Amino acid sequence: MTLTLDNRSQNKESSLTQALRQIQQLNSKIQELEQQHQDYVRSQQNLISAIAEICVSPMQEIEALRILIYRGEAACRQYLRSVLVKRKKAF
Repeated sequence: MTLTLDNRSQNKESSLTQALRQIQQLNSKIQELEQQHQDYVRSQQNLISAIAEICVSPMQEIEALRILIYRGEAACRQYLRSVLVKRKKAF
């Protein structure tokens, strides 16, 4: 009987240890995802500032934002580069 109780308490302890380890792993993953989210938000804010600086007309700004929303950051940066190239050619 004592052996059975000892086995049960060891099983409970190992289950609790496993649960604690899993909680710690999840907390680590949450922190990593929060950092990635903050980095993403920061890059988007920088990109929106660049859109406001580079685009000279409201239509260009709308197009840049539309590209950012539907096609992503890389496509938006490419569009902004093309706007800058066109502006340099105009001068």
